[in-house]
This record gives sequence, C-alpha cells and structure tokens, in this order.
Amino acid sequence: MKLLGNLLWLVFGGLFIALEYFIASLLLMITIIGIPFGMQTMKLAELALWPFGKNIETHEKSSGLSTFMNLIWILIGGVWISLSHILIGILLGITIVGIPFAKQHFKLASLALTPFGKTISQA
Repeated sequence: MKLLGNLLWLVFGGLFIALEYFIASLLLMITIIGIPFGMQTMKLAELALWPFGKNIETHEKSSGLSTFMNLIWILIGGVWISLSHILIGILLGITIVGIPFAKQHFKLASLALTPFGKTISQA
C-alpha cells in the first residue's frame, strides 16, 4: 500500500514539490552561510519525494544551536513553507480520496516549520 501511495503522490504533485525543494537546496548551498539551510531543504526534498512509510523523529537532546537555527529558519521563510503545506493539506482533506495525501502534507508542514534537530526514518 505504501508503494501505491508513493506512486500516486509522485504523479499528483509530489515530484514537483521535491524538485522545488531540491532546486532551493542547491541555490542555498551556493554560499557557505546557506549550506546548513540547504541541507534542511534537502531533507524536505527527501520526504517530499517518497513520504508514505516515513516518520519524522525529533532528537531528544537537541542543542541550543538547533533551536537558534530553527528560529532563523522560521523568520526567513519556514513559516510560509509550513503554511502552504497546511493549506494544501486542508484542501486535500475535504475529499475522502485526498485524506492520505493531506496527512502527508501535514507531516511535511511539521518538518518545514522546524527542520533542525529532526531526522527522517522508515516507519
């Protein structure tokens, strides 16, 4: 079932979202200051490419640095990325067929808001 969900996800917009995150990641990695943020958008691209069957894990011992970086991330644009995933999730959740895809967008929204100190793992 995960394979079917992931294939449908790719066809109906997941590939486009993953490409957007990948391109943003490459653009962020042009400068040395942008490399940590580019790594986080790469994490988002990985989850956006194949979201079914993956979980987001938060590190219990997150450092003050990850909190600081998350604050910078939120101020620069993380809140807008997260809100876009929430809006798309709400729109998809209106129909019964779209509910599994809405859940994946809500998962992406939580990672897009605070990506530092989190990892993606298999379910």
